Amino acid sequence: MTSGAGQGGAGRPAGAAAERAGGLFITFEGIDGAGKSTHIAALAERLRSQGCEVVLTREPGGSVLAERLRELLLHEPMDALTEALLVFAARRDHLQRSIEPALARGAVVICDRFTDATFAYQGGGRGLDQRVLVRLEAWVQQGRQPDLTFWFDLPPAVAAERRAASRAPDRFEREDEAFFARVRQAYAQRAAAAPQRFVRIDATGTRDAVRAAVEAALAAHPIR
Repeated sequence: MTSGAGQGGAGRPAGAAAERAGGLFITFEGIDGAGKSTHIAALAERLRSQGCEVVLTREPGGSVLAERLRELLLHEPMDALTEALLVFAARRDHLQRSIEPALARGAVVICDRFTDATFAYQGGGRGLDQRVLVRLEAWVQQGRQPDLTFWFDLPPAVAAERRAASRAPDRFEREDEAFFARVRQAYAQRAAAAPQRFVRIDATGTRDAVRAAVEAALAAHPIR
């Protein structure tokens, strides 16, 4: 929900996808409990104050159809391949109805998870064949990759404590620590394969420390 193959390198892809879009695509990644949500909202507020049009969205989800598929993914039992197929079906609709139109008009799109999560959760966590994910990614995304990805990294045990204190778990959040260790490792592999767009954020710090790290990373990756 890895392998360097199929990542598309830096965010702005060659070919048709690049020609369609003039905006900026930022994603936030990390295991459940990493604390992304607060910082997504803060970044959106900052960019809007600078005069940017900002579209906030999420995966799975982000369109009417994709949100319906999200409910199935989070609550219905299924195997890893079924998960991946539903994730990519949701992503296709999300791209067509929300992400690509927003980028085409020059907006900044901030998405809570995107394709890296699929390689981490279904690939790393579930052990699904990476070649299947690479093929689905190519079909569905047609070269679309984020321009900048903030990876909120923290130990699975710390994330589990945070989740337990905040909400009732969904089907993924009920997985054991070993599952999230595999997810974390897959994120690390994904980041190593695309260092030009990935920024690792130490999510064990205080809210202020994490926010400062995000702001510093953004300053090092000018968007306009």
